[in-house]
Amino acid sequence: MSDRWDRGQVLGLASDAASAKAAGSASKPAKWSGTGCDGDALWGECEGSGRSVYRASVDLSEPAFRCSCPSRKFPCKHALGLLLLWSDGTVREGPRPGWVAEWVEQRQERADKAQERKQSTAAKARDPKTAERREQRVDGGLADLDQWLRDQVAHGLAQAEKAPYKLWDDAARRLVDAQAGALAGQVKGLAAIPRQAGWPDRLLEEYALLRLLVRAHQRREKLPAALRETVRSRIGFTVQQEDVLRAGERVRDRWHVIGSRDVPQEQLTTRRVWLRGSVTGRPALVLSFAAPGRPLDASLMVGTEINAELAFYPGAQPLRALVADRLETASASRPGGVTIGAFLDEYATALGRDPWLDRWPALLGGVRLARAGGLQAVDEHGDALPLLPVEPWRLLAVSGGEPVTFAGEWSRRGLRPLAAWAGDEGVVIL
Repeated sequence: MSDRWDRGQVLGLASDAASAKAAGSASKPAKWSGTGCDGDALWGECEGSGRSVYRASVDLSEPAFRCSCPSRKFPCKHALGLLLLWSDGTVREGPRPGWVAEWVEQRQERADKAQERKQSTAAKARDPKTAERREQRVDGGLADLDQWLRDQVAHGLAQAEKAPYKLWDDAARRLVDAQAGALAGQVKGLAAIPRQAGWPDRLLEEYALLRLLVRAHQRREKLPAALRETVRSRIGFTVQQEDVLRAGERVRDRWHVIGSRDVPQEQLTTRRVWLRGSVTGRPALVLSFAAPGRPLDASLMVGTEINAELAFYPGAQPLRALVADRLETASASRPGGVTIGAFLDEYATALGRDPWLDRWPALLGGVRLARAGGLQAVDEHGDALPLLPVEPWRLLAVSGGEPVTFAGEWSRRGLRPLAAWAGDEGVVIL
């Protein structure tokens, strides 16, 4: 990848607003030595606190990052600062040092081994006897969950309000044993529902959705094929990437990368990247996963536009996708947003197709910020959406009281800000 990215593309890699801000202080040329680049890699050494010197390198082909600093963010401020220097043209081309060449070679070796393991796992999963045994275990696990849900309602939600987290952890653990991992995560998440006004209603709603999923799986043979795939996915049955690329629905468009969010979990960090087709208007979600301390896929930079063909996973409301064929990446102008009313209509339609849909991307145009019992996004028609509690000052500074184009992740709890575009400025990561 020889074309140098602009500043907006680089900052679009930041995992949060704090990282983007810190990159500015790390991009001062006086702090760096031994910098260099070639067509596929970028490297340099940055002065840290005290006598520390951190070695940072970037594989531009994905991109991927490595830095010897103790930060747990990927990319860290040193990698982002180095990329900003490169973007400004202050990093000259040259031969790779040995420590950079070794890292790039190790990455390729790990990628080759991972591909071999994936092929072996896929072959095992396709074994008819293995698949039949899993189906039986899942059926048993869902039958137990069905009885557990009946018991919770019969005993009353007042008792559940005083119950320890172990109540839901034990139920989730049994589902893990039954190989219904996704469903186990939903059950375990019930313990995190805030014990505040409306808590019993929220818990009962979650129980009802779980029971609906159990019943749908028990009657799966009578469901339309697309809805059956949705049910299987919500329970924890996965579709191999090779199958998605081979048989998934293909959509070519110029896709705006409108937002990204990293969600740490116990054993994995999940990166959710939201896209919106500039022609089709279609939303898409690209997921990547990494173990703690390992870098996540950073090839989709917030604020850019990719000319690509996506392959969508099967389902009643296809949303998750893989990048099947990518032609180019370019800096994007401000994407066109919709009114809040139009967004809610779109979300209601999607929810009608997939009642277990837990989040949806919002790209709103011409919204202002207002306070009415909390921070809200309000459009020209007076329609409003509540924003999840966040530090408001950066968002307020970006808007300056003027309308902005606003990207966020909508859930039943409210709208989580991800990015904004104001005036002639590029994207601002929130």
